[in-house]
Amino acid sequence: MLSLLAATAAAEPIQWAELGLKPGIDLGFFTLRYYSLAYLGGLVLGFWHLSRMMKAPGSPLAQRHFDDLFFYCTLGVILGGRFGYVVFYKPELFGTLDMFKLWEGGMSFHGGVIGVLLAITWVAWRGGLNWLRVCDYLAVNVPFGMLLGRLANFINGELYGRPTDVSWAMVFPTDPMQVGRHPSQLYQAGLEGLLLLVIMLPLFWKTRARYRPGLLVGVFTVGVAGARFINEFFREPDSYLVHVVTDTGLSRGQWLSLPMIAVGLLVIGYALTRPPVGGAKAPAPQAA
Repeated sequence: MLSLLAATAAAEPIQWAELGLKPGIDLGFFTLRYYSLAYLGGLVLGFWHLSRMMKAPGSPLAQRHFDDLFFYCTLGVILGGRFGYVVFYKPELFGTLDMFKLWEGGMSFHGGVIGVLLAITWVAWRGGLNWLRVCDYLAVNVPFGMLLGRLANFINGELYGRPTDVSWAMVFPTDPMQVGRHPSQLYQAGLEGLLLLVIMLPLFWKTRARYRPGLLVGVFTVGVAGARFINEFFREPDSYLVHVVTDTGLSRGQWLSLPMIAVGLLVIGYALTRPPVGGAKAPAPQAA
């Protein structure tokens, strides 16, 4: 901490290596990586909160649906995230054994979203549930995992930002240029995780948004895609995708975020122009 303050005062880049961070917990025979813990923690915390949401009035989910969602959405996040990474970012891995090496890193946010949507579709179809309402309830909890995942990226010293001379710029050990960069992982944790929690939790608990199918998931989709679009201006593009920024002016992540924003706005519009489901009306005042 003292070195952090000293570097800031001297207007020199902060050395990430001097922060004392480690990529995981050394168990002797195995290193338990914080990125894995972040995935696990996000799932556990999200589904703990979902279990509380199910007990609130208006829930479309029963316990059996909750159990199915936990299982299939976990598969959707892992398999969809990895498959999306291979398709969108590393197509040369497709059809090789390396595409299954999850422990070597490489997960796609957009692929994870697709995997979760497929899982929700399967559970909703089997249980005869309103698909949009199931999406609403899950969307409220996704920012838990986003927050922990981005913090794990920072702890790992990976996915750092573009070169900058701001006073909080950091030099990351794996950076071949060894220059000060935006700690964009923290920006992402703040916008994609913390800010969305500040928006989504009160929207569910303090308003009647839960009774308008699609409103919660629409707000989440616009919020997370918009945050991703903004953060990509600070994040260093992967070396094999620099040409996308050079050729188009936007990163691959930004191009993938634009249709998500459009879809989210359409879903919000749909939700606000439809009557709320049963239970949304406030109780009538008692006669004096």
